[in-house]
Amino acid sequence: MPEPSGYTYGTDEAARSPVSLAELDELRGSVGLTSEDEHYLRMAADVLSPQAEAMVDTWRGLIAEQPHLAAYSAHPDGRPNPEYSAASKPRFAQWIIDVCTRPYDQAWLDYQQEIGIRHTRTAKNRTDDADAPDHIPLRHLLAFTAPLILTTKPFLEGHGHSPDQVERMYAAWAKAVVLHVTLWARAYTTPANW
Repeated sequence: MPEPSGYTYGTDEAARSPVSLAELDELRGSVGLTSEDEHYLRMAADVLSPQAEAMVDTWRGLIAEQPHLAAYSAHPDGRPNPEYSAASKPRFAQWIIDVCTRPYDQAWLDYQQEIGIRHTRTAKNRTDDADAPDHIPLRHLLAFTAPLILTTKPFLEGHGHSPDQVERMYAAWAKAVVLHVTLWARAYTTPANW
């Protein structure tokens, strides 16, 4: 499968993270993400990867129900922007796969910074040359973490795993998503405040 347009993971085009690998290790400890969780994330990848676009559709459905959220991917006059949605959807689906499969190395850390700045005035709309509002407030980025986590469990169920395995995949997903969003938040603040 070809990489999505604008997907700069592991390239010089991705922003360089100001977060050190030592700080990343501390954050992994803070969120409780263990090597066992990484095992369950890889198990989740087999289940979630084929459903990634459906997961994005679920999340976008929730966004569409909230006009204050839907505005961030619409034209300035409020009309939906299907071209922007179509261009960004493959990257959003790729993010699901990346959550489950990518190692926590410098390339991964750099791409989290890139994702973060793509939600701020620094780079929002740049990748797809969109005309949507140029900034998603941090409060909405943080608050939407709950739907990203809570809607995932049904996608993990019914694929031949025991209830215990599903719970472990779900817990690992929750920890990983919180870690990602924590790193994205770095683009919104100063080093001293982060």
